[in-house]
Formats: sequence, C-alpha cells, structure tokens
Amino acid sequence: MHRPTALGGALAALATAAAGVLVAAAVSTTPAAAATGGTGTGYLHTSGNKIVDSTGATVRLTGINWFGMETDNKTFHGLWSSNPWRGQLDTMARLGYNTLRIPYSNDALKPGATATGINDFVNPDLVGLSPLQILDKVIDYAGGKGMRVILDRHRPTSAGQSPLWYTSTVSEATWIADWKMLAQRYANNPTVIGADLHNEPHAEGTNPAATGACWGCGDTARDWRLAAERAGNAILGVQPNWLVFVEGVSCPSGGLSNVWDNDPSNDEDCGWWGGNLSKAGQFPVRLNVADRLVYSPHEYATSVYRQTWFDDPTYPANMPGIWDRYWGYLYKQNIAPIMMGEFGSTLQDPKDKVWLQNLMAYTGAGVTGMSFTYWSWNPNSGDTGGIANDDWTTINQAKQDILQPYLIPPAGGGTTSPAPTTPVPTTPAPTGGCTATYKQVNAWQGGFQGELTVKNTGTGALNPWSATWTWPSGVTLASGWNATVTQSGTTVTAAAPAWASSLAPGASVTVGFTANGTAAAPGAVKLNGTAC
Repeated sequence: MHRPTALGGALAALATAAAGVLVAAAVSTTPAAAATGGTGTGYLHTSGNKIVDSTGATVRLTGINWFGMETDNKTFHGLWSSNPWRGQLDTMARLGYNTLRIPYSNDALKPGATATGINDFVNPDLVGLSPLQILDKVIDYAGGKGMRVILDRHRPTSAGQSPLWYTSTVSEATWIADWKMLAQRYANNPTVIGADLHNEPHAEGTNPAATGACWGCGDTARDWRLAAERAGNAILGVQPNWLVFVEGVSCPSGGLSNVWDNDPSNDEDCGWWGGNLSKAGQFPVRLNVADRLVYSPHEYATSVYRQTWFDDPTYPANMPGIWDRYWGYLYKQNIAPIMMGEFGSTLQDPKDKVWLQNLMAYTGAGVTGMSFTYWSWNPNSGDTGGIANDDWTTINQAKQDILQPYLIPPAGGGTTSPAPTTPVPTTPAPTGGCTATYKQVNAWQGGFQGELTVKNTGTGALNPWSATWTWPSGVTLASGWNATVTQSGTTVTAAAPAWASSLAPGASVTVGFTANGTAAAPGAVKLNGTAC
C-alpha cells in the first residue's frame, strides 16, 4: 500500500502500494514449530468462507503489515530505531496481532542485495546479513511467538508498484519462478502460510484503450484472474499446503472511464486499487488444489483518497452496501474467505474514525469474523501513519482501541490487559533444582545481548516454568525472546510461553535478551523459586 512520506505518500485516486518479485537461490531454514492457539495448529486451508487449521478448527487472522523490504532499504523499516527488532515483534504479538504480512520486492532478494538502515548498536545480530537472512530471522522469531506470516509480492522493483504483475524488466516467468523459490525456501515451516500474489493490480489507460489489470476480460496479458491462476497453481505445485491470497483490481475493464465523453454506459464502477472483487463471483479463481483460495481486498479512508461515498448524505450507512458489492458478498454467500490485506487511515478526519469503527463491525466479532492485516505497523506510511508512533516503541492508542476488540492474540502473544498483580501459581522445583549458564552474545556502546540457559535437574516436570535473575542497578531490559521477559526493579522474570509451558526433567531452555547499560551476567538465578 502506501509508502513512507519520503518515498511519495499517497498516489492518485485509487492509490495504494506495490509489489515485487524475488530472485534468490533456495536456502534451508530451521522450520518453526507449528503455531497453536490464536492461529491454529499446522497448515491452514479453507472451508466455505472460513479459514481452518489442520484439525478443522476455525482460525481468524488478525494481523498487521510491517513494510520496508520492498523499498530501497531492502529490509524492514524501523530497524534504525532504538527499539530492537524483536522488541517490535513482541509488541505486535502483545497487542493481539497474530499474523504478519511482509511486503517485498525482487530487488531485496537479488544476489548481493544489501540491507540498509539498520542500527547496529540496537540490532547487532543483523549486521552483515542479507535481506533474505533477516527475513528468515523475523519469520523464525514470529513463529516462536505463535504468529503466522503471509508474504506479499509488493513491487517488481523497489522503484514503485505496477498495474500488472509483470513489467518490461520483470517478466511473468520471473514472478512465478521467484514465488516457487520462496515456496521451496519455507516449505517445511508452517509459520509461513501463504502467498499474496501481487499487490494492488489496477487500471491503466483510458477506455477503450485499457492497458491495466482487468478481471474476467480474457486477455491473458491483462486478465489478473487468469494470471493469479497461473501463479497460484505453480506455487501449489511446489507447496500444496500454502494459502493463495488473491487481491482484486480497481476497474474490472482494466481501464479508466472517459468521464468527458458524456456516455454514462462507459462509466465503470471502480474501487480501490486491489479492492474490487465484484467480478470474482462470475469469474472465480480456479486452483488445482482445493480449499486454498482466499480473496484479499484492500480498503481505505479519506486520508488516502476521498471517494464519492464518503460524502454521500447517508454516510456511513451506505458503506456496508459498498463493501458487499466489491468483496463482502464472497464471504456472505459462503464462496470463499476474505482476508483484508490492507486498510488504514491517519484518523485525522472524523469521518475516518467512523469508517474504521464501521468497517471493523462489518468484519464481525470473534473467531468467525473476516480476517485482516492492518496497514501498518510503520509510522512512516505517508497517508495512513501506523500503529507504532514515530519512536517505533509506543503505540497510537486511538487506532489500537478501535481494533482491539477484534484482535485474537497469538499463543504466547498476550493482550494489552494489565498483568495480574497476584503471582501465577507455579510448580515447586523438585529436589536437585537447576543449573544455569550464561553466554554474552554481543556488546556495544550502551547495551549488550545475552543468552541464559536454565536446566531442570529435578525429577519432575515444571509446568509452567519461570526463571528469575537480578541485574545491577542501571541495567534495563530492552527485549527478550523464548519467554515472556519482564523487569521490576533489578529483578528480571522469564515466564514460560504458552507454546512451551512445560520444562521436563533434564530439559533446558535458553532465554535470549538485549539490555541497556553496562554488560553484566545475570545474578541469583532461580527456577520456579529454587536457586540454580
């Protein structure tokens, strides 16, 4: 969707943002554990208008976009901030975002591509990594928190988006080959659940000389529905477990209406870029593997463009009918699931707040509601802003308050509710207790990174387990992983995550963290209250 202010902000009447292909050799990565809880178990598939997990349980994806990999930086934006990358993911999960939609362009994945804009004091573990290697780390950590990941081919190159899925320099063959590469790269990792094939296909040229993406027109060079079938089936040939996310177009003809010809019959009903799925019922996307198709419209407010419906005298009562017409009917008629891939606003116009409140109500409450990924985490999206404020640490509470009732946290993600003041009961450590070892991974001016490994040397399982330690005054926690890590005074607590709550006899757990202050080893380490 919309790029940072520095890269141009909102585009024209139906604006949003772009997509890109990848060129990179397949590399093996460590598969993340199958997600549980808020995003289900194992790989996902569809059943009517629902997304379900491997057990048949209904899953609602309530996610967020974290962009940057499609830009000249070739990696996530905000890595330049004082908030470590894991800390940002921690906040997303804690707020209730169970899915991460990651835009990319092929420029980020070309051999020799370099990631820029990284604060090496705050993110020393990313120094020297390629954009793909950074992506691997983000996916692995997100999976450990119970989150899911959708990859979004957002731009053919970092220069900008395209109305069609190919350009003069990025062919359809490259587009498909790159998708197959990604499908192979993450083939054994159920954290990655699918492919958003191309971001915001849209109209170009004035009818009857249309040159943009159409739906159902039958022209193989422009018919986005047919192209989505070709790419989707190629991906499923490599990774049949993935979901295939297909966005809409803007104008089904693929061209803009000539409003000056005084011929109303030629004036087409157009919508947001990627947001018009009005022809998908008549011309559905046909995939070779059943129950893998998810339609993924985009929807925006006045801070992107003031569509005519925002000034209708019946607003906002007119909006459900508009959403029904463009994409909601697919869900209401049980044709396919809906996953709104992008929607957002600065909320500066009062109409936008009303829009967001009504849109969320339209998606429905609870696990059976429509899925979505909000645009965006990034505060530097020029025409929408983000959930994160400019410090990439604190959040825009006005937006979060509207979204919060519809969010289903990932397993271990938690919510924004205050932590209970009464300690959670824990199982006492058996006689013999525990051992603890510490490794300092890195250090830099003003901070350091470490790993504390705690082993249960007792005779019984600890469920849940909880480790504590102390730091000297002046050392403060920046981020933690493999546990829910918090600090009170000089005492740090690492509580068992929901996805790994039990620590068997003889088993160990490694808690990673970054901290501010002079590097110091954890002191007075305890496991469930027993000194190690």
